[in-house]
Amino acid sequence: MGTRLDDDFKGLATTLSAVARSLQAEPDLGATLRAIVKAAVEYVPNAEHAGISLVEQGRIRTVEPTSPVVETVDQLQYDLREGPCVDAIAEHETLRVGDVGTEPRWPSFGPAAAAHGLHSLLSYRLFVTDRTLGALNFYSSRIDAFDDRTEAEGQLFAAHAAIALVGAQREAQLGVALENRDLIGIAKGILMERHGIDSAAAFRMLVEASQTANMKLHQVAAWLVETRGQD
Repeated sequence: MGTRLDDDFKGLATTLSAVARSLQAEPDLGATLRAIVKAAVEYVPNAEHAGISLVEQGRIRTVEPTSPVVETVDQLQYDLREGPCVDAIAEHETLRVGDVGTEPRWPSFGPAAAAHGLHSLLSYRLFVTDRTLGALNFYSSRIDAFDDRTEAEGQLFAAHAAIALVGAQREAQLGVALENRDLIGIAKGILMERHGIDSAAAFRMLVEASQTANMKLHQVAAWLVETRGQD
């Protein structure tokens, strides 16, 4: 028995390591999310569909679902404000249900999900430290498709996915910041040439225009760059 458990553990560790490397290798946030849900369906036993419920500015939206039914059922959760992924995010815990149509916790969502052919659902909160990114969700048309072992192994997968996701988000934010910095630099150069002023004065002009127009600084810079030569 011990040898079999050791072999199972080694196999799980090898799989998770491969998944982690593949996620880190993805070039952008969208590709990372697609890799997460693809690997989730391939890795988690009996998972027929998967999707990520991403928290953005206090709202939840589904990204990169593996099938249209995922987006449909997730939207039901958001609209009804009940269901495993909503609770996983709000209550900071893992939610597993084997027959959602008869689940008393979700009297409206449960029958609706079952009507779309989904009966077993498994939702993990995706988080790093105290920051909740969203939820990783698995779906099956079978009743009682997910057992204790599946849930435990899926938890390890969700942890790897959360780390890869937050890394991809930071890289995306850094890319936007660098792009905005370049725009502002180009806009400053235009103003310096046009008005014969130095860099500090050009930056003050951009700040004043931003405040007057109630626009972000990079938006003012982008407008100036786009309209140069049209005077």
